[in-house]
Order: sequence, then structure tokens, then C-alpha cells
Amino acid sequence: MNDRPDDTLPDDTLIVWYDGGCPLCLREIALMRRLDRAKRIHFVDLTDPAQPCPLDRQLLLDRFHARKGSVIYDGAAAFAAMWRAIPVLRPLGELARLPPVLWGLEAAYRGFLRVRPVLQRWVR
Repeated sequence: MNDRPDDTLPDDTLIVWYDGGCPLCLREIALMRRLDRAKRIHFVDLTDPAQPCPLDRQLLLDRFHARKGSVIYDGAAAFAAMWRAIPVLRPLGELARLPPVLWGLEAAYRGFLRVRPVLQRWVR
């Protein structure tokens, strides 16, 4: 498990904040951890109050966020940044750099956020 403080991470490490109380999020992060063989992503469980937050904790819990260097990504852009950090998913992350693709992914993500509470009840 990645539990290093942010200030000790290499500059090229992507920091991903996730909702450890969300069963859907836990499954997604478990998959990303398995795929991140080079350990280029530092995963931060926001349900741990000891974990630092660069933004309001509730904002980070409500919407997926990631940071690489000084750039903070949210929503579909954060997923795309995470995909780019994992070699097998990099092509998808690079494709998401195209504005129409990112726009479509963001629209899908916003739709997912509306049904997330219902889906969480099914997965528990």
C-alpha cells in the first residue's frame, strides 16, 4: 500500500485521492493498484482523516481527483491522468487528451455520479 507523505514522493508520481468508503471506488482502485506495477501512482484513501488534502475533503470525496506535480485534475481528466500512468491503459489516457473525447468522458462521468448512490447499494 502506498502510504508515503506527499513531500517524499518523486516528482513524476501521480497522487490519486479516492473514497475508501465507496465499494465501487475500492474495486476500481484495487484494479488500478494491480495494473500499476511500476508504482507510479500514490493512492490516498480520504476516509482516513490523517491523510492530507490539498482541497476540501468533501469535494475530493464527491468527485475523483488526481495531482501530478502542481496540476490538479478532476473528473474524467483525473481518470485520464491515472490511465496515462499505467502502460496498458496509456493509449486510452492519451486519447482522452483530445477535447471531444475528454468532453464525452466527462459527460459519462457526470451521468455516473448521478447514479453512483444506487450502484453503491447494489455492490455492497
